[in-house]
Amino acid sequence: MDFEKRGEILLQNIIFVILNLLFLVVLILFVTSRANSAHVLEEGYAKQIALLIDAANPPMLIKLNMEKARRVAEKNDIPFSKVVRIRGNVVTVRLDSGEGYSYSFFNNVDVGNPYPDGDFYIFPISAKE
Repeated sequence: MDFEKRGEILLQNIIFVILNLLFLVVLILFVTSRANSAHVLEEGYAKQIALLIDAANPPMLIKLNMEKARRVAEKNDIPFSKVVRIRGNVVTVRLDSGEGYSYSFFNNVDVGNPYPDGDFYIFPISAKE
């Protein structure tokens, strides 16, 4: 009878290890898919643009490489010219069909309409009138 109990314990441990490995694989796949998602890029670019504008001294042109954003936007059928929008002191970056990610800047400057130039976005900065 002791041999049957040992067999059951071994089978339970094997099933436990397999289920834990399966859970770990699913967790890793989820994390890697989210790390490369449009939302993470939207947030990063919006914050980066806002920080660049906060550090700007007018008159100035800021040129930002947005190659990754261009690839993701094209994959999601979003025109690259519509990726960045600035209204008032809020930068919004949109790379998929959602509303995008918005972030504020505090520098008292006028930011002209940002426009794409190849893989770059150009941000004209001028003094507030």
